[in-house]
Amino acid sequence: MILRVLGKIGPNALAPLIAGAVAIVVSSIALLLSGHSPTEAFGTMWRVLDSTESLVLILNRGAWYYVAGVAVAIGFKMGLFNIGADGQYRLGALFAAYFGAKADLPAVLHVPYIVAIAVLVGAAWAAIPGILKVTRGVNEVISTIMLNFVAIGLTAWLLNTYFRTTGGSLTAETRTIPASGRIPSLNSVVEALGFNFGRGVVLQGYVVVAMLVGVGYYILLFRSRYGFELRVSGVNPSAARASGVNPKRMILVTIMLSGAVAGLIGMGPLLSDAQYYRYGDQFPLTLGLAGLSLALLGRNNPVGIALAAIVWAAIERGTQPLSIIGIPQEIGVILQGSFLLSAVIVFEVFSRRAQEQAIRDAAARAAPHTIGAPA
Repeated sequence: MILRVLGKIGPNALAPLIAGAVAIVVSSIALLLSGHSPTEAFGTMWRVLDSTESLVLILNRGAWYYVAGVAVAIGFKMGLFNIGADGQYRLGALFAAYFGAKADLPAVLHVPYIVAIAVLVGAAWAAIPGILKVTRGVNEVISTIMLNFVAIGLTAWLLNTYFRTTGGSLTAETRTIPASGRIPSLNSVVEALGFNFGRGVVLQGYVVVAMLVGVGYYILLFRSRYGFELRVSGVNPSAARASGVNPKRMILVTIMLSGAVAGLIGMGPLLSDAQYYRYGDQFPLTLGLAGLSLALLGRNNPVGIALAAIVWAAIERGTQPLSIIGIPQEIGVILQGSFLLSAVIVFEVFSRRAQEQAIRDAAARAAPHTIGAPA
């Protein structure tokens, strides 16, 4: 009875716990082999995480990761592998930063204007592999990976040739986004509720954007006709085609939607983080690639991706001070990688067991009706 209950809740609750335990064990072995104490490493990480500042930083960074995870998950739900979210958000952020800094608009229009540019550029760049797939049958995994490298070179060329500020900066970067084009922080809202973060701690307004993306993702997938067609196309393309769904149109619309959300990824640092407010050599990279891991960890579920993003950001935050005590900070990469691999394996094991159990249950229900049936 207990095993049966665990089997039912496994994919949602038990699997992440098992994956977390495996990740800790693997990381501990790596620490021991490198001559470091796992107790000291994890103790230091916990002390860093146990603070209001760390909680806020994790929420800020987790919001960026969450949008990246949703962008990839949209494609995954239809069986499309949009590996190009990294290039899509970089190009979107570059164009949004350049044209956003040049615009002179009131705040109520300036922020939507910048966001719209990023979304349109991300969708347009994602349309390239979509068109190649529906017209020439080019595998989107190959095309989106190759377009990532094209996007990296294109952003570097555009930034250095056309979009670079002439303000005397030694680094290649665009002009700074004016105050009217930035997303306000949530500190004033939190303080109105009677809580003060303290000096230098800022809860970014982009957290609200990430929440809205999550709500929109849920409504799109589970409360709209398009979402139903998307999910059916991912589970059974033949059935979707038989019911009147245009597969080529669905592929193109879905991958462009994935690219549009990918364009939003860069709006976190660009419009909410005082360290940036511009696109340049120091702009956060590989956020789109992290989205691949988070979509897998979260099983393409809006809540699951959110939890995965928080864990991902917490590991990054917790491992930051390890180099100070002589422990390689790369232990965080081992933690993330082993957690991802373990979670994927455990989820697959639970999924197969559930399928086998469903087959046995169906066979048991059908057995009484076949007894005595004519041969």
